[in-house]
Amino acid sequence: MIVLGVDPGSLLTGYGIIRTGVRRYEVLGCGAIKNRSTAPLPDRLKLIYETLTRLIEEFRPDEFAIETAFYGKNAQSALKLGQARGVSILAAVTRDIPTHEYSPREVKKAVVGNGTASKEQVQAMMKSLLRLDRLPRYYDTTDALAVAVCHVQRRVPRAARAYPSWRSYLTAHPDKIFQASSR
Repeated sequence: MIVLGVDPGSLLTGYGIIRTGVRRYEVLGCGAIKNRSTAPLPDRLKLIYETLTRLIEEFRPDEFAIETAFYGKNAQSALKLGQARGVSILAAVTRDIPTHEYSPREVKKAVVGNGTASKEQVQAMMKSLLRLDRLPRYYDTTDALAVAVCHVQRRVPRAARAYPSWRSYLTAHPDKIFQASSR
């Protein structure tokens, strides 16, 4: 399964594309869509939409996961974030990609084990879990990767992530097989 994870923002939108495999994740691509603060909002939204559309066409994700809005005290920022989320979701749903949303707390809990983890902790966990050679430049990128990993963990049962079939599970764990005595 290929998952496109997005951490939306009007100035910086992080994205991470992962493929799940037996007992591991593979990063197919990640980065950030960087907008100029002087650019008009419609131009920023267009860049987000066009870039995500291009990534969807290139990587053909099976599922799309996005972080829900963080509600701060600044209404103007919340509106801009909502619009960035909207065009991001639109890029996926217009291509019939199943779309899922996760709160920042839920993402942190899934990847670090603590819903109040810092951005540095999320970044360190993504570097370790995804075996990244180097840290991405922006926290938004590792946050987007974390959203994708969170989706996989919430969507696919643990045993199915590690073993593609019951036979492979039982082969790896012969001690789990009940042997009836033949009397």
